[in-house]
Amino acid sequence: MFKGIKPILYAGREVLPLVEGGKGVSATNHMSSGAWAAAGGIGTVSAVNADSYDPEGRIIPQVYHALTRRDRHEELIKYAIDGAVEQVRRAFEMSNGKGAININVLWEMGGAQRILHGVLERTKGMVAGVTCGAGMPYKLSEIAASYGVTYLPIISSARAFSALWKRAYSKFAGYLSAVVYEDPWLAGGHNGLSNAEDPLAPQDPYPRVKALRDAMREGGISDSVPIVMAGGVWNLKEWDNWIDNPELGQIAFQFGTRPLLTQESPIPDEWKQRLMTLEEGDVLLHRFSPTGFYSSAVRNPFLRNLEARSHRQIAFTKEELGDHAFQLDVGVAGKKNVWVTKGDLLHAREWYAQGFTETLKTPDETLVFVTPEEKAVIRKDQADCMGCLSQCAFSSWADNEKNSTGRLADPRSFCIQKTLQDIAHGGPVEENLMFAGHAAFRFKKDPFYSNGFVPTVKQLIDRIAAGD
Repeated sequence: MFKGIKPILYAGREVLPLVEGGKGVSATNHMSSGAWAAAGGIGTVSAVNADSYDPEGRIIPQVYHALTRRDRHEELIKYAIDGAVEQVRRAFEMSNGKGAININVLWEMGGAQRILHGVLERTKGMVAGVTCGAGMPYKLSEIAASYGVTYLPIISSARAFSALWKRAYSKFAGYLSAVVYEDPWLAGGHNGLSNAEDPLAPQDPYPRVKALRDAMREGGISDSVPIVMAGGVWNLKEWDNWIDNPELGQIAFQFGTRPLLTQESPIPDEWKQRLMTLEEGDVLLHRFSPTGFYSSAVRNPFLRNLEARSHRQIAFTKEELGDHAFQLDVGVAGKKNVWVTKGDLLHAREWYAQGFTETLKTPDETLVFVTPEEKAVIRKDQADCMGCLSQCAFSSWADNEKNSTGRLADPRSFCIQKTLQDIAHGGPVEENLMFAGHAAFRFKKDPFYSNGFVPTVKQLIDRIAAGD
């Protein structure tokens, strides 16, 4: 028998302990978050390069005109602030005084602190809290508190929270409204797997969340401050033992994947239809993101191409050394100082014969084989970089004085801004990065979605609150 959920006190108001996961670029906007709040939950506007609108209500394409990366980065920051402010205003109006509106930012996005200041300055009284992950956001508490807004760090381990608490958050304890535990094996989008954790060996989230609560108690944080379980949550009947559990304290639940398939969800219909066809195992935990983090997305042709590109990779030396006793004679335009093993020479010739006739160097002293067309796209995307991340492995951009990571640009990755903008605004779903959580296959199995049914946000929240 499902024991049910009760409202919680969040940022000074009563709300359902149901949080909409914020998904950028533009996969959650005012339509979804405003409806989520209007239904009594905590809606989340993604402040990651959100859409703005012209006077006729049409989306303004985020086109970059400046000639340098630094100047395009400034354009990006303006787009980001203007878009997030517009989305928050519309969501707040839609919520009609119910629930709460959060914003979500990625700490590793380009200009994160400037964007956060810019948005909060122009949305006073509308934003209840700021969720933030993808990195170690030490300054989150200070920035949020300076605007009288609460903060919800997104972490994947008790150790990460403890480090944040001791270094910064304890100074702004009164503004901590919740801690989001995002399971690194189950959640969609970027994940917080550490180097000590095996991506192929998922761990039970319960002991990890208990350890987080223990760390919070050590910091003097009340059990009434919720831990938000994020990643893999589908229906609450399966989490019944987490509710009203004195070991865990107050628990709330975040839904990132299920809100994608609602009438208010802003993602294109092709994306929604694709979600209904996914099978178990179709979502891949991978490390191709230019952020350097693991992330989870549908293993479509876009991801398979990245997998294949990394497979067509060989190590080389600039002089004969050990097993590297054979000069590479394909893909290097006659260069004589490229030495490889015999096995890799044979692989390279095979790839060359298949049409992968160009090579690109990686930061790891390897070469990847690509088609001439692929090479042209990669080089153009790298050149067009607008600095959307604090550090980008793909383009070698960094948000520092030199605007460079100091490393060679990595052709094994991709321009994440380009592909997320494209898929969110009607680009082909099979040719773009399609983030999803690992429970997305359940759309096909859950009778709630039978015959292609797409619920409203209110219908979805009512379903979730009933345990289903």
